[in-house]
Amino acid sequence: MIADEGQPLLSGPVRRKPSRLSLYLFIWGLAASVLLLLQVAPFGQFRASPQAPPQKRNVIFMVSDGMGPASISLARSYRQYVHGLPEDDILNLDQHFIGHSRTRSSDSLITDSAAGATAFSCAHKSYNGAIAMLPDHTACGTLLEAAKDAGYMTGMVVTTRITDATPAAFSAHVNMRWQEDTIAEHQIGDYVLGRSVDLILGGGRCHYLPSSVDGGCRKDKRNLVEEAASNGWTYVDDVKGFKSLGGGQNVSLPLLGLFAPKDIPYDIDRHDTEHPSLVATAKTAIQALARATQDSDKGFFLLIEGSRIDHAAHSNDPAAQVREVLAYDAAFAAAVEFARESSTETIVLSTSDHETGGLATARQLTPDYPEYVWYPEALHNATHSGEYLARKLKELHDSDENIKKYVAEEIIGNGLGIADFTEEELKAVVKNRKNAVDVLNNMVSVRSQTGWSTHGHSAVDVNLYGFGNTERAMKEVHKQLSGSNENTDIGAFMWSYLDVDQSAITKRLKDLDGTGALSVSEMETDDYHHRI
Repeated sequence: MIADEGQPLLSGPVRRKPSRLSLYLFIWGLAASVLLLLQVAPFGQFRASPQAPPQKRNVIFMVSDGMGPASISLARSYRQYVHGLPEDDILNLDQHFIGHSRTRSSDSLITDSAAGATAFSCAHKSYNGAIAMLPDHTACGTLLEAAKDAGYMTGMVVTTRITDATPAAFSAHVNMRWQEDTIAEHQIGDYVLGRSVDLILGGGRCHYLPSSVDGGCRKDKRNLVEEAASNGWTYVDDVKGFKSLGGGQNVSLPLLGLFAPKDIPYDIDRHDTEHPSLVATAKTAIQALARATQDSDKGFFLLIEGSRIDHAAHSNDPAAQVREVLAYDAAFAAAVEFARESSTETIVLSTSDHETGGLATARQLTPDYPEYVWYPEALHNATHSGEYLARKLKELHDSDENIKKYVAEEIIGNGLGIADFTEEELKAVVKNRKNAVDVLNNMVSVRSQTGWSTHGHSAVDVNLYGFGNTERAMKEVHKQLSGSNENTDIGAFMWSYLDVDQSAITKRLKDLDGTGALSVSEMETDDYHHRI
């Protein structure tokens, strides 16, 4: 048989020439397989899959102590009124709302700040008063401690005492929150784990200094400021020292900044020449930690607390509280702005440990069916907090006649911005001039028709806000925290996100069992029930 001219003169079956399309598909498939398997980077280096979580990341966790949903409504309406903004203008926080947090503690439907912060730091429920301690009074490792142990840099920024409940629950372990002398010792590293905090900015010199030193209140003779300095801490305690930090560009860590003996004044009373603002300290801390980790494969964990939102609510002072909420909102905006511009994956979370005051932007003043009104202008007219004005009044030593004139003109007129006060109100302030906080704050609350149900905390759910600067981070935040959460869920998410080991830290803390127990006499002299 003569072979066909088109058939190769080879034995075996006829092999057809592949089509051009088949050849293209083969080459494309081979190239795609190689790239998928190897993910070859320029210069022959390998790179991780885009879906793999980054090794370096930051967490900025913000706590608006005592702020419930009504505080947001109050601040939003106030801001619209003051600046003549339209009704659809919202706060920075509003733009990042993702859900809410359920706040109960292990022993009460109404939590205190200590148990609330322990839920965040340890991801466990505990009893009211517990500072990173479990219900059986054993210490639980905190997120900040574990982050430091894993190589992250850590920091805390607050407007109250740095030894107060929220920062304490991340940086110390004591059975009850009022053990602030011991808390201060742990914060500078005088406990079994050594130093876990790299940066501290807030108030609270009192528990760092002995009572023999101006502004000190320790029950022993230790000067923790001097001890910290001898162990390498940079220390600043005034605005001049704060400005020397250059907004975080000129910081040597570890840094201890204590800008008031106790709490930093309310924003309505505060002067930039005397005390730094929350947004300023927050920005400084963020930049300092970012610079300190720029060459590290680990990022940072930073706690920022708008602490005195809670205090204003305890005092039922709407004029002070609205300024505290807006100051916190500005700090939140600064944190989000940093995250947007950072090349390191960063999440910003914000929530409250609880609500305080049972605040309502409504108040019924008469037995008749009430009008639907709320007046933010009454808050705007006030130039000082009730706490500040009551302190000024208490310091007076003058005749009754002069005190009455001073109260009318300076306290009520200039301080509260109230011109239509009654003779009965004037008499009430004068009569209670040794402790006039409630009377003064009620005058503003009545005129704004702001309601309060308690001087304590409430069991109301609190809002949760979140932002991530990458698509992956944002997906994780929404996947894990959108909707209704227990407060412990927020802590658990941060532990998971930073990929740090709690069990190892908790195991090392077994030596702290029962640390710092106070005697009964010491507990009785402490002002525990004041602003918890």
